[in-house]
Amino acid sequence: MTSREALIVAGARTAIGTAYKGSLADVDALELGTRAVAEAVRRSGVPADRVDDVVLGESLYGGGAIGRYAAIEAGLVHAPGIAHNRHCASGLAALQTAASSVIAGMDRVVVAGGVQSSSTAPKTNRRVPGTDDWEEDWLAPSHPETPDAPIRDMTITVGWNAAVKAGIGRAEMDAWAYRSHMRAVAGIDAGAFADEIFPLEVTRRDGTSFTFEVDEHPRRNSTPEKLASLKPLHPEIEDFTITAGNSAGVNDGAAALVVADRAAAAEHGLEPLAAVRAWASAGVPPAETGLAPAPAIRRALDRAGLRVGDVALWEINEAFASVPIAAVRELGLDEETVNVLGSGCSLGHPVAMTGARMVLTLVHELRRRGGGIGVAAMCAGGGMGSAVVLEVPAPS
Repeated sequence: MTSREALIVAGARTAIGTAYKGSLADVDALELGTRAVAEAVRRSGVPADRVDDVVLGESLYGGGAIGRYAAIEAGLVHAPGIAHNRHCASGLAALQTAASSVIAGMDRVVVAGGVQSSSTAPKTNRRVPGTDDWEEDWLAPSHPETPDAPIRDMTITVGWNAAVKAGIGRAEMDAWAYRSHMRAVAGIDAGAFADEIFPLEVTRRDGTSFTFEVDEHPRRNSTPEKLASLKPLHPEIEDFTITAGNSAGVNDGAAALVVADRAAAAEHGLEPLAAVRAWASAGVPPAETGLAPAPAIRRALDRAGLRVGDVALWEINEAFASVPIAAVRELGLDEETVNVLGSGCSLGHPVAMTGARMVLTLVHELRRRGGGIGVAAMCAGGGMGSAVVLEVPAPS
C-alpha cells in the first residue's frame, strides 16, 4: 500500500449567484473558472511553475478543455488541463482525479474544482442522423430516456422518484428545505463562508462594477407557509410533491482546491487543511438517481475502513430535498450533522461547481469544530452517485 497522501492545502470559491437574473449572469464559465483557479493557487503560495495539472469539472458547457483555458489565463502556462464531466458530481470527480494522481506519485500539486455558468451555457444543435435536418436545442443524454426517467426533467427522474421510492411526503421535504434556508442564512450572518469565498469584481452591462462576495440564493424571508403554498411542478401527475421550493436552485459559480502530497506541502510551508482518505462512485438505474448517494457513501466508507458512526459531518447535496432525506433514512444518519450550513435548496446548485463547494464548506466547518471525519456525497445525472471521505486535522 502506498504511503503517499493527497492533502488539500488551499481552496477558494466565488459566492453563488442566481442564474439569469443574479450577480454572475454576465460572467461566463471561462472567467469564473480562471478566477477560482488563480485565487486557490495564490492562497496556497505554490509557485505557478510547480503546479502539475488543472482538473476542472464542467457540465453542459459545450465541451472544450476548460481546465487548460483556466490554467493559461491564471498564469499556469506549464500546467496542462482537463475538463471533467460527471454531471452534478463533476466537482467531486475533479478532486478524485487529482487525489489519484498525487497518491500514485504521478503529480505533486494539482488544482481541482468545478465551474458552472447556467446563465451563459451554450445551446447545441445537431444534424439528425440519416437526414439533412437539424435538431435545435439538443441535449446530450446522460442515459437512454424512458418514461420514468426523462433526460430533461430531473424533477421526475431524481426528485419525485426518490420521494416515492423512499416514502417521503411533501411536508417533510418542505420542512427540510426551510431548515436549509435558515441554516444558510445563519451561516452567512455568522461569517461561516468567509474563509472559502473570495471577493469577485463584476462589471455590469452599463460599465459600472461591484464586488460580489455573499451567496445570494438563500431566502431570508422563507417560511413554512410560503413553501407549503407553492404549486407542484407537475400538477397533472397525481400527488406530485416536487415544487420550486423543495428543489435546488439554478445557479452560477466556481470553486477550486489545491491538492498536494505531504512533501510538497512541507516544501512550501503549507498546513494541510484536510486529507482525502477515500472516494467512490456508484451506478443505479437512472430512475433511482436520487437514491444513489447511499451506495456511493457505503463504498467510500468501506474503502476508508470507517463506519457511519465515525463521521462527524455530512454534506449530501440537495438536488431535491428528497435526496438527502432518502440517504439519511437509508444510512441511519443524524439530521443535525447533515448540511449544517444549507445546501442546494438554499445555497443553490451550480452543477459542476457544487462538489468542490461542498468539500470547501465541509473542511472549514470541521476545522471550526476541531477536526474530524467528513463525507461529501451527491447524486448525478444518468443514475450515478459519488462520495469523498475527508479527514480534517485539528487546526494548529
